[in-house]
Amino acid sequence: MTDMIKKKPIIWTISGSDCSGGAGIAADIKTGHGLGVEVCHLITANTVQNSHQLLSVNAISVELLQQQAALLTDDKPPSVIKIGLVANVEQVQWLAQLLEQIKQVIPTVISVYDPVGQASVGGCFNSLTLEQLGPLLLQIDVITPNLMEAKCLAKFDSSTDENSAEKLAKKIHQYFAINSIIVKGGHSSDDDGHSIDYCFHQLNQLNGKQDNQDKSQTAISYQLSAQRIESHYSHGGGCSFASALASFLAQGYLIRDAFTLAKAFISQGLSTSKKVSELHGHQYYGAFEQQGWPRNAECFPEVLDELSQQYQNLPAFNSLDLAEKKLGLYPVIDSLYWLKRLLPLGLEIIQLRVKNLAESELEHVIITAVALAKEYNTRLFINDYWQLAIRHGAYGVHIGQEDLQDADLTAIQQSGIRLGISTHGCYEFLSAQRLQPSYLAIGAIFPTKTKDMTGQIQGIDNLRQVLSLRPENEHKIPVVAIGGINLERAAEVIATGVESIAVVTAITEAERSHDISPEQAVTRLQF
Repeated sequence: MTDMIKKKPIIWTISGSDCSGGAGIAADIKTGHGLGVEVCHLITANTVQNSHQLLSVNAISVELLQQQAALLTDDKPPSVIKIGLVANVEQVQWLAQLLEQIKQVIPTVISVYDPVGQASVGGCFNSLTLEQLGPLLLQIDVITPNLMEAKCLAKFDSSTDENSAEKLAKKIHQYFAINSIIVKGGHSSDDDGHSIDYCFHQLNQLNGKQDNQDKSQTAISYQLSAQRIESHYSHGGGCSFASALASFLAQGYLIRDAFTLAKAFISQGLSTSKKVSELHGHQYYGAFEQQGWPRNAECFPEVLDELSQQYQNLPAFNSLDLAEKKLGLYPVIDSLYWLKRLLPLGLEIIQLRVKNLAESELEHVIITAVALAKEYNTRLFINDYWQLAIRHGAYGVHIGQEDLQDADLTAIQQSGIRLGISTHGCYEFLSAQRLQPSYLAIGAIFPTKTKDMTGQIQGIDNLRQVLSLRPENEHKIPVVAIGGINLERAAEVIATGVESIAVVTAITEAERSHDISPEQAVTRLQF
């Protein structure tokens, strides 16, 4: 069984036409088609430009744009609207009204604005003031300025020394209440050979999807770093970044993962043109090369987050001592009853996930479980309770993203027990991989009854992609796929090359769902 073939999501790009083919509508269409979305385009202006100069910007009437938008709304409603060049005040006012109207009909639509003011070859695309742009900015969900553009939006003079992307992004949010502000670092000169992009994100604001399980927080930031790639084939790179971001958001990715994938997409394109740029670049300013879905681990950025930086000098956690074996089936059970029933079946690994027990009863259960697992030489991981796991000599502890910040990873590493970490998408995977745990779990692969994973369903294709992000060396961390894996889906998941599949109800509810015993279910799921 394969992932269900879905109708392609639709994005609208509302931007200018660059007759030299590098930027604007041309870049948006090439990017969107390469990333598997359908692209509808509304041209705001026809420009007269080449690789050396911008001569003129010729605006399209809002009457024509409105006719196009009205017909497309009925026939090809958008998941995401990406906006680039806005040529005049009339277009600003029309766009602000359009977004407000479309959101009433399609509440989940996301608007992405790449503020285009200055041409790379010199010259201005428009003379709009920040005050004139205000009505549009108040309707925008995601904005992707470079450093200079961010200074303007944050009401700093462009000549100021204020280069803090975090400070600029927070000012922009304060002024315009934009949910997500991504400040691109491609034009920064003080980053030690790296391009560092910063994203400020207001939680629970894009499509109703939650990017972080800590609901006490109202906002979070993401920071990505990549080696700066010098290439003169970069015309339209900014447009392509915003369009890639729009394409990933249209396919259901959370902002953190869409941000990560879009940066990888840019690194991939610049890498492709690096050699030809070195040969001919000083004589020619060429178009950015859209290379389709980013799959090469070398193109993915490094995640700069507080946790991985806090523990950057922590040695790797003890391995699972697998030798040439795979972990195989990984049951996750909630009681000593199930542990006693499954231990005699020769499993390599089991997780005990117990909830809502009094402290004294919880400790007793863990002490008993550890002793039982040692009798069978089974790797027993305790979910969440790392202090008790250390105290009573468990083989390992599994920690979810929502509890990772509060865990003392140094104490866990120094105790010698193993560590497993939950991840949900490429951003968390890249971040957790830097901690060098004993294994990484990725999920939910499919919808599951045991936990609400709305907005974080990975599917088979995402699982394959995440697996490709591991280094091809002896330090490759085993990956466990989890979430909604049953008897019918198991073979498809195993075929991705994952080291283990974690299951819950596929075993505990086997009698009810398949009229077989839990022991028979284990036999059918083992690999």
